Amino acid sequence: MTPYKFLKNIAVVAHVDHGKTTLVDGLLQQSGTYSDRDEVVERVMDSGDIEKERGITIKAKNCAIFWNDCKINLLDTPGHADFGGEVERSLMMVDGVLLLVDAAEGCLPQTRFVLSKAMQRGIKIGVVVNKVDRPDARIDEVKGEIEDLLLELASFLDIGDFDLDIPFLYASGKDGWASLDQEEPTKDLKVLLDFMASDYYPVPTFDKTGDLKLLITNLSYSSYLGALSIGRIEQGSVKKHMQATLLGKDKKKNFKVSAIQVYDKLGTTEVDNAQAGEIVILAGVEETQIGDTISDNKEAEPIERIEVEPPTVGVFVSVSTSPLSGQEGEYLTSRKLEEFLEDSCRHNVSLKYSGTDDPKVYKLMGRGELQLAIVFEELRREGFEFMLSRPEVLFLEDEEGNKTEPYEKLVLDIPAESTGAVTEKLAQRKGLMEGVIPIGDFRTRMEFIIPSRGLIGYRSRFLTDTRGEGIMSSEYLGYRPYAGDMLARQNGAIVADRAGKLTPYALFNLLSLGKQFVKPGEKCYEGNVIGEYTKTNDTNVNAVREKHLSSMRTAGKDVNIILPPIQSRTLDWALDWIDVDEWVEVTPTSIRIRKKILEANKRSVVRK
Repeated sequence: MTPYKFLKNIAVVAHVDHGKTTLVDGLLQQSGTYSDRDEVVERVMDSGDIEKERGITIKAKNCAIFWNDCKINLLDTPGHADFGGEVERSLMMVDGVLLLVDAAEGCLPQTRFVLSKAMQRGIKIGVVVNKVDRPDARIDEVKGEIEDLLLELASFLDIGDFDLDIPFLYASGKDGWASLDQEEPTKDLKVLLDFMASDYYPVPTFDKTGDLKLLITNLSYSSYLGALSIGRIEQGSVKKHMQATLLGKDKKKNFKVSAIQVYDKLGTTEVDNAQAGEIVILAGVEETQIGDTISDNKEAEPIERIEVEPPTVGVFVSVSTSPLSGQEGEYLTSRKLEEFLEDSCRHNVSLKYSGTDDPKVYKLMGRGELQLAIVFEELRREGFEFMLSRPEVLFLEDEEGNKTEPYEKLVLDIPAESTGAVTEKLAQRKGLMEGVIPIGDFRTRMEFIIPSRGLIGYRSRFLTDTRGEGIMSSEYLGYRPYAGDMLARQNGAIVADRAGKLTPYALFNLLSLGKQFVKPGEKCYEGNVIGEYTKTNDTNVNAVREKHLSSMRTAGKDVNIILPPIQSRTLDWALDWIDVDEWVEVTPTSIRIRKKILEANKRSVVRK
């Protein structure tokens, strides 16, 4: 490991798609992290398969940069609001935050969320206005927005002594340069690296002589070392082979520290000891939980547990009861399903799960439908089959016994010609417009206050209305009075009334009923949803009918059947589309939608 004199712990935070991971790539390359023989990988911190496919950061990750006698433990955090729990955990380990804001899009909900959490913890904040080379960049306006937001949050959080004299840097992460002056681009990121290593960000000043205290903020696993606990040493020091105690929520456990690792560039290095302020990875104890404390004193007071904002959305997950279960993947038992949910909640404190009256069904709760979809995409890739219900918001009762529900502030950046369609759809979902601001000549920013359940299933509709050019983001506002009933989906479903193989002839003759989700040759069964009906109620159809051949000749030839293309059936799309009386059937190779009650004579086609 490179020798160093000073240590800094800094988190890079931003709204989704503001260029955070690309900028971290540039910092790693220009700080000498890669040797001449190393292969330079784009978005190296997005190491998971799902992260690479979707182009978003899902889990916070650590790396270490060495610059000017300084080791900088750098945390790359997610930018999507659904993964806010990862950001809150990361802020527990750092003394500084580098906030990235897009030079055109400006402050969006996640920017506000991250800033408020950093200011509450008294963390030093530096701002990088990124993508200043965009043709629609509005650098001075965005800088003013950030300053206004800082003043507003300082007043709202009642932080009187917060230092609002925050430095601004200007950068293009894509081109790999940063500057202190927006009018003078440079050729590299040296200015930003110097800034992170400067006296502006504090060196951790913890008591290095007292009892060891380490708060576990992340968990990992090594096939060589076993379970790993990750966190920053808040007090004292840790040595290899020392005796320590795990101070859990309701238990204590003695163990021997079998290995200590610290972050070294893109990997880790094993060390014999580490002192307060360093972020370490400890091996030697199993069954740890995020929020537990590790100490060398059995009687020590544990550090206050990590408390993140509570879940607002829940989804029921069930063992597959489909007629086709076990044909495309491994059958998932209820015991294995519970083990997976328990493990997911242990690795992410913003997730919670509970059992139900049905032993085959569990309820997983999280921050948003995207977060839940990612969890189940991971389960699907392990080769299992299971079923999911429509995501539902978690209702609560206030002190007077009135029903309340979570609300969100929705910020939309859309083409000007799409405002009418977007406003109409959000009005149907109980959205209340708060403001409209033109951005340049062709785009508009709109703000709405809307119940969280109004956003479930809206994303695909939004992309259609804005022709894929809209940007949508939201911020959790807390619980407010119940907004009234609304249909989960405006249109009904086209449902197969018998089992068999879907035929081109049958599907062609059903085209007038609405949009189809299936292809000829696929298997179906009674209760299998094959499309979206043009009317409000459901309809049962024969989708396996074949054309009867006869010996009669006709003057004309049979029409060549051409069916329109269907949209890709992803887990996100299915969870957006389904209603409360339907399941998403998930296998490693297929996504199907089915009715909870399969038999046509036992369910009504009238939707409520």
